[in-house]
Amino acid sequence: MTNPQIDYAAMAAQWRAERETTLKATRAELLAQLRALGISEVTAEYEGYGDSGNVEDMTVQPAEVQLPEPLATEVGDFAWSLAYHHHPGFENNEGGYGTLTWDLRNDSITLDHADRYVECSHSYDEGL
Repeated sequence: MTNPQIDYAAMAAQWRAERETTLKATRAELLAQLRALGISEVTAEYEGYGDSGNVEDMTVQPAEVQLPEPLATEVGDFAWSLAYHHHPGFENNEGGYGTLTWDLRNDSITLDHADRYVECSHSYDEGL
């Protein structure tokens, strides 16, 4: 039984707004750090299924620039969080996957995402 005193829609909206605020702040911090290293683009491949997942691969342009490990972890966490924000729960069951491409020159992010699902075709015949 649900509690009639709790407005779940309002709670969900508040959580979404808080996540957006956090993502904007993280994006601004990472943008400055990545630009300072001379990076013009970040690409992160992510995948989730069976109730878990992570960023599988991350590349930067120009390719000769090496991300320090702590910064690479932060960028991967940001990519996962942004994908999750736009596709919550995609890591459940059959899961989903995608590519986040961040053009740092224009501060523009493209999220190419796919959700997996199971399709069933059922028939029932009696008294044939």
